[in-house]
Amino acid sequence: MSKKPWAGRFTQPTDEFVEAFTASIDFDQRLYRYDIQGSIAHARMLAKQSIITDEEAQTIVSGLESILTDIEEGNFEFSVSLEDIHMNIEAKLIERIGSVGGKLHTARSRNDQVALDIRLYLRDELQTIQDYLDKLQESLLEQAESNLSVIMPGYTHLQTAQPVLFSHHMLAYYEMLRRDAGRLKDLFKRLNLLPLGAGALAGTTFPIDREFVAEQLGFDGVTRNSLDSVSDRDFALEFCGASAILMMHLSRLSEELIIWSSADFDFISLSDSFCTGSSIMPQKKNPDVPELVRGKTGRVYGNMVSLLTVMKALPLAYNKDMQEDKEPLFDTLDTVKGSLKVFADMIAQLTVNADNMREAAARGFSTATDVADYVVRKGIPFRDAHEIVGKTVRYCIENDKDIPELTLEEFRSFSEHIEEDIYDYVTLDASVNSRRATGGTAREAVQREIARARQERSERS
Repeated sequence: MSKKPWAGRFTQPTDEFVEAFTASIDFDQRLYRYDIQGSIAHARMLAKQSIITDEEAQTIVSGLESILTDIEEGNFEFSVSLEDIHMNIEAKLIERIGSVGGKLHTARSRNDQVALDIRLYLRDELQTIQDYLDKLQESLLEQAESNLSVIMPGYTHLQTAQPVLFSHHMLAYYEMLRRDAGRLKDLFKRLNLLPLGAGALAGTTFPIDREFVAEQLGFDGVTRNSLDSVSDRDFALEFCGASAILMMHLSRLSEELIIWSSADFDFISLSDSFCTGSSIMPQKKNPDVPELVRGKTGRVYGNMVSLLTVMKALPLAYNKDMQEDKEPLFDTLDTVKGSLKVFADMIAQLTVNADNMREAAARGFSTATDVADYVVRKGIPFRDAHEIVGKTVRYCIENDKDIPELTLEEFRSFSEHIEEDIYDYVTLDASVNSRRATGGTAREAVQREIARARQERSERS
């Protein structure tokens, strides 16, 4: 039996099944680098405060660095009997440098140690996610810049509503991702505080210097309450919540890509690299990547609910339930990173079928609102104008015509205020380019937004 750190209190060994059931090493071994990073900073602080000697600290640091090398080279065997990443590394350290290795755990507990490791790990992963987000935003911007002349139908209720630029549609998702990036950046402020020094729950009797450790590890400060420090997982919940919103955005875009790439729409073509075929129908080209991302969105939602449920009724401070925080967090990180990476590449290689989009935008009376606005500018109240155009649309349906195809005489049969200049307002291009206000779909408005996005990105880099 591997010696447990609490062996002095117990007279019987841990049941073998219980040992396996309660172990977390299968999934928390990915924290190894951060566990060692935190331990090195802690050892140096102990020496600075004369809690251990400089020589002892150097021996500990050297031992930890050699263990890090072994793990990264695949020369480290993790043991289930040692439960978690913390005990696996500590046991190997004591085996390698002797009893001085046992001094490393002075003035800390696994409770504040794991809280530290998760924060360090998530901090690095957030940067990776921000990089993937940035790459996807760049792909959206490039599509917007490359397709400034492409008009497509804008929808409400999935019914043709008004014509918009495809570029405008892409920028809508750019804005969603911009908010996602903002949420992750805001989360970082609450994440980047050092919990180490809280001990098991009440702090420590040793004269530690938490601010020194925070500085060593790049934290903005330290947590302010020892009970909260070891029992807080708000940062993980915030990340899962922000990830759920991010994945919802990707799922909405997935749905549109799936619809647009269907034979019925044929608005876009996805690269063959991101599609699969059918085992029985040779003509098929299936949009598996956006379908899978759409499906993985539910997985991320589930992780958020799982973690909320784990935390919902826990008394202060640490409870073993909290071991269940890591798998939903890790799975969310992996899912979000993979989804963003594949989407960035897929959007970059997407091909737009401009003619089909324009043809679809010309159907469904998409410029009807422009006729109503025209009549309003002639002094008619909007509600009356709405009724006039409603009757016009009904006439078009009955006579198999679209609005721009009506003669002036036909227009005037519905309102004597309509004049020859109506044709300056009811074409697709006129409709789109009349919406010049900030946030509108006019080419000049869209170009301003692209320029703004480019400027913001330039200032960040």
